[in-house]
Amino acid sequence: MPTALVTGASAGLGRALAAALVSRKWTVVGDGRDAAALSAAAAEIGFTAIPGDVADPGHRASLAEACPSLELLVNNASSLGVSPLPPLGGYPPAELENVYRVNVFAPLALTQLLLPALTSARGTIIDISSDAAVEPYEGWGGYGSSKAALDQVTAVLGAENPELAVYAVDPGDLRTAMHQRAFPGEDISDRPLPSSAVPAFLRLLDERPPSGRYRAADLLVAA
Repeated sequence: MPTALVTGASAGLGRALAAALVSRKWTVVGDGRDAAALSAAAAEIGFTAIPGDVADPGHRASLAEACPSLELLVNNASSLGVSPLPPLGGYPPAELENVYRVNVFAPLALTQLLLPALTSARGTIIDISSDAAVEPYEGWGGYGSSKAALDQVTAVLGAENPELAVYAVDPGDLRTAMHQRAFPGEDISDRPLPSSAVPAFLRLLDERPPSGRYRAADLLVAA
Protein backbone atom coordinates (compact mmCIF):
# COMPACT_ATOMS: atom_id res chain seq x y z
CA MET A 1 0.00 0.00 0.00
CA PRO A 2 1.23 3.55 -0.66
CA THR A 3 2.15 5.66 2.35
CA ALA A 4 1.06 9.23 3.11
CA LEU A 5 2.12 11.63 5.84
CA VAL A 6 -0.53 14.19 6.77
CA THR A 7 0.39 16.90 9.27
CA GLY A 8 -2.37 18.38 11.38
CA ALA A 9 -4.41 15.17 11.07
CA SER A 10 -6.27 15.44 14.37
CA ALA A 11 -9.07 17.69 13.07
CA GLY A 12 -10.43 19.70 10.19
CA LEU A 13 -9.09 19.24 6.68
CA GLY A 14 -6.16 17.08 7.78
CA ARG A 15 -8.46 14.60 9.47
CA ALA A 16 -10.80 14.54 6.46
CA LEU A 17 -7.90 13.88 4.08
CA ALA A 18 -6.50 11.15 6.33
CA ALA A 19 -9.90 9.45 6.41
CA ALA A 20 -10.24 9.61 2.62
CA LEU A 21 -6.77 8.14 2.10
CA VAL A 22 -7.35 5.32 4.57
CA SER A 23 -10.60 4.51 2.76
CA ARG A 24 -8.51 4.18 -0.40
CA LYS A 25 -6.21 1.67 1.33
CA TRP A 26 -3.33 4.06 1.93
CA THR A 27 -1.09 3.65 4.94
CA VAL A 28 -1.36 7.02 6.68
CA VAL A 29 0.88 8.60 9.29
CA GLY A 30 -0.59 11.67 10.96
CA ASP A 31 0.69 14.22 13.43
CA GLY A 32 -0.88 16.91 15.57
CA ARG A 33 -0.13 19.06 18.60
CA ASP A 34 -3.17 17.83 20.56
CA ALA A 35 -2.14 14.29 21.48
CA ALA A 36 -5.56 13.28 22.81
CA ALA A 37 -7.43 14.54 19.73
CA LEU A 38 -4.88 12.92 17.42
CA SER A 39 -5.12 9.58 19.19
CA ALA A 40 -8.92 9.68 19.02
CA ALA A 41 -8.85 10.47 15.30
CA ALA A 42 -6.29 7.75 14.63
CA ALA A 43 -8.31 5.16 16.52
CA GLU A 44 -11.50 6.06 14.68
CA ILE A 45 -10.01 6.36 11.20
CA GLY A 46 -7.18 3.85 11.33
CA PHE A 47 -3.90 5.71 10.90
CA THR A 48 -0.62 5.86 12.80
CA ALA A 49 -0.49 8.80 15.22
CA ILE A 50 2.75 10.61 16.04
CA PRO A 51 1.85 13.56 18.30
CA GLY A 52 4.02 16.64 18.26
CA ASP A 53 4.61 20.12 16.90
CA VAL A 54 5.81 20.21 13.30
CA ALA A 55 7.85 23.30 14.18
CA ASP A 56 10.01 21.12 16.47
CA PRO A 57 13.06 19.68 14.64
CA GLY A 58 13.05 16.58 16.85
CA HIS A 59 9.44 15.86 15.98
CA ARG A 60 10.15 16.30 12.28
CA ALA A 61 12.98 13.79 12.59
CA SER A 62 10.55 11.33 14.20
CA LEU A 63 8.11 11.78 11.33
CA ALA A 64 10.86 11.17 8.76
CA GLU A 65 12.01 8.07 10.63
CA ALA A 66 8.43 6.72 10.54
CA CYS A 67 8.25 7.17 6.74
CA PRO A 68 11.26 5.44 5.15
CA SER A 69 9.15 5.09 2.02
CA LEU A 70 6.63 7.77 1.12
CA GLU A 71 4.37 8.54 -1.83
CA LEU A 72 2.50 11.57 -0.48
CA LEU A 73 3.30 14.43 1.91
CA VAL A 74 0.48 16.77 2.91
CA ASN A 75 1.77 19.84 4.75
CA ASN A 76 -1.52 20.80 6.36
CA ALA A 77 -0.55 21.88 9.89
CA SER A 78 -0.83 25.65 10.16
CA SER A 79 -0.93 28.48 12.67
CA LEU A 80 -3.50 31.26 12.33
CA GLY A 81 -1.53 33.48 14.69
CA VAL A 82 -3.04 36.07 16.99
CA SER A 83 -6.81 36.02 17.49
CA PRO A 84 -8.61 38.36 17.01
CA LEU A 85 -6.63 39.05 13.85
CA PRO A 86 -4.56 42.24 14.31
CA PRO A 87 -3.50 44.73 11.64
CA LEU A 88 0.07 44.29 10.43
CA GLY A 89 1.04 47.63 11.96
CA GLY A 90 0.32 46.22 15.40
CA TYR A 91 1.26 42.58 14.89
CA PRO A 92 3.53 41.37 17.73
CA PRO A 93 6.82 40.41 16.01
CA ALA A 94 7.35 37.30 18.14
CA GLU A 95 3.89 36.02 17.23
CA LEU A 96 4.49 36.73 13.55
CA GLU A 97 7.79 34.84 13.69
CA ASN A 98 5.94 31.84 15.10
CA VAL A 99 3.37 31.97 12.26
CA TYR A 100 6.20 31.83 9.72
CA ARG A 101 7.96 29.12 11.71
CA VAL A 102 4.89 26.87 11.52
CA ASN A 103 3.52 27.84 8.11
CA VAL A 104 6.72 28.24 6.05
CA PHE A 105 9.88 26.97 7.70
CA ALA A 106 8.40 23.78 9.19
CA PRO A 107 6.84 22.44 5.98
CA LEU A 108 10.00 23.21 4.02
CA ALA A 109 12.22 21.57 6.64
CA LEU A 110 9.98 18.49 6.74
CA THR A 111 9.97 18.32 2.94
CA GLN A 112 13.77 18.48 2.91
CA LEU A 113 13.94 15.46 5.24
CA LEU A 114 11.46 13.47 3.16
CA LEU A 115 12.63 14.53 -0.30
CA PRO A 116 14.79 11.42 -0.91
CA ALA A 117 11.89 9.06 -0.16
CA LEU A 118 9.44 11.13 -2.20
CA THR A 119 11.87 11.35 -5.12
CA SER A 120 12.44 7.60 -5.08
CA ALA A 121 8.67 7.07 -5.29
CA ARG A 122 8.10 9.90 -7.81
CA GLY A 123 5.65 11.08 -5.21
CA THR A 124 3.42 14.06 -4.49
CA ILE A 125 3.70 17.04 -2.17
CA ILE A 126 0.60 19.04 -1.27
CA ASP A 127 1.02 22.28 0.68
CA ILE A 128 -2.19 23.79 2.02
CA SER A 129 -2.52 27.42 0.94
CA SER A 130 -5.28 30.01 1.32
CA ASP A 131 -7.03 32.73 -0.63
CA ALA A 132 -5.44 35.07 1.92
CA ALA A 133 -2.14 34.33 0.15
CA VAL A 134 -3.29 36.27 -2.91
CA GLU A 135 -6.01 38.63 -1.60
CA PRO A 136 -5.24 41.56 0.77
CA TYR A 137 -7.85 40.95 3.46
CA GLU A 138 -7.75 43.34 6.40
CA GLY A 139 -6.35 41.57 9.44
CA TRP A 140 -5.02 38.60 7.48
CA GLY A 141 -1.55 40.02 6.80
CA GLY A 142 0.30 37.65 9.10
CA TYR A 143 -1.35 34.41 8.05
CA GLY A 144 -1.81 35.48 4.43
CA SER A 145 1.77 36.58 3.89
CA SER A 146 3.03 33.30 5.39
CA LYS A 147 0.86 31.36 2.96
CA ALA A 148 2.10 33.54 0.09
CA ALA A 149 5.64 32.60 1.09
CA LEU A 150 4.60 28.93 1.21
CA ASP A 151 3.13 29.27 -2.29
CA GLN A 152 6.49 30.47 -3.60
CA VAL A 153 8.36 27.72 -1.74
CA THR A 154 5.98 25.20 -3.32
CA ALA A 155 6.41 26.66 -6.79
CA VAL A 156 10.21 26.57 -6.59
CA LEU A 157 10.20 23.00 -5.23
CA GLY A 158 8.09 22.02 -8.23
CA ALA A 159 10.50 23.68 -10.65
CA GLU A 160 13.52 22.08 -8.98
CA ASN A 161 11.99 18.61 -8.75
CA PRO A 162 10.22 17.88 -12.06
CA GLU A 163 9.95 14.19 -11.19
CA LEU A 164 7.56 15.10 -8.36
CA ALA A 165 4.02 16.50 -8.40
CA VAL A 166 4.15 19.57 -6.14
CA TYR A 167 0.94 21.45 -5.41
CA ALA A 168 -0.16 24.44 -3.37
CA VAL A 169 -3.90 24.07 -2.84
CA ASP A 170 -6.36 26.69 -1.61
CA PRO A 171 -9.17 24.63 -0.04
CA GLY A 172 -11.52 27.60 0.36
CA ASP A 173 -13.31 28.74 3.51
CA LEU A 174 -14.15 25.70 5.60
CA ARG A 175 -15.89 25.10 8.90
CA THR A 176 -12.83 24.42 11.06
CA ALA A 177 -11.66 25.35 14.53
CA MET A 178 -8.90 27.52 13.07
CA HIS A 179 -11.35 29.41 10.88
CA GLN A 180 -13.58 29.93 13.92
CA ARG A 181 -10.62 31.49 15.74
CA ALA A 182 -10.35 34.01 12.92
CA PHE A 183 -13.94 35.07 13.63
CA PRO A 184 -14.33 34.81 17.41
CA GLY A 185 -17.92 34.96 18.55
CA GLU A 186 -19.31 34.75 15.01
CA ASP A 187 -21.39 31.98 13.51
CA ILE A 188 -19.45 30.23 10.73
CA SER A 189 -21.90 27.38 10.28
CA ASP A 190 -22.56 28.57 6.72
CA ARG A 191 -19.06 27.42 5.71
CA PRO A 192 -18.86 23.94 4.19
CA LEU A 193 -17.36 21.06 6.14
CA PRO A 194 -13.74 20.10 5.39
CA SER A 195 -14.89 16.85 3.78
CA SER A 196 -16.47 18.88 0.97
CA ALA A 197 -13.00 19.84 -0.33
CA VAL A 198 -11.56 16.32 -0.23
CA PRO A 199 -12.66 15.29 -3.77
CA ALA A 200 -10.53 18.12 -5.16
CA PHE A 201 -7.42 16.68 -3.51
CA LEU A 202 -8.25 13.17 -4.65
CA ARG A 203 -8.57 14.48 -8.20
CA LEU A 204 -5.03 15.84 -8.01
CA LEU A 205 -3.79 12.44 -6.89
CA ASP A 206 -5.75 10.59 -9.58
CA GLU A 207 -4.97 12.88 -12.53
CA ARG A 208 -1.56 14.27 -11.48
CA PRO A 209 -1.73 17.57 -13.40
CA PRO A 210 1.38 19.77 -13.71
CA SER A 211 2.86 21.13 -10.50
CA GLY A 212 1.42 24.48 -9.50
CA ARG A 213 -1.16 26.33 -7.43
CA TYR A 214 -4.75 25.10 -7.55
CA ARG A 215 -8.07 26.12 -6.00
CA ALA A 216 -10.26 23.33 -4.68
CA ALA A 217 -13.32 25.15 -6.00
CA ASP A 218 -11.95 25.02 -9.56
CA LEU A 219 -11.07 21.35 -9.30
CA LEU A 220 -14.53 20.53 -7.97
CA VAL A 221 -16.30 22.47 -10.74
CA ALA A 222 -14.15 20.88 -13.42
CA ALA A 223 -14.85 17.44 -11.97
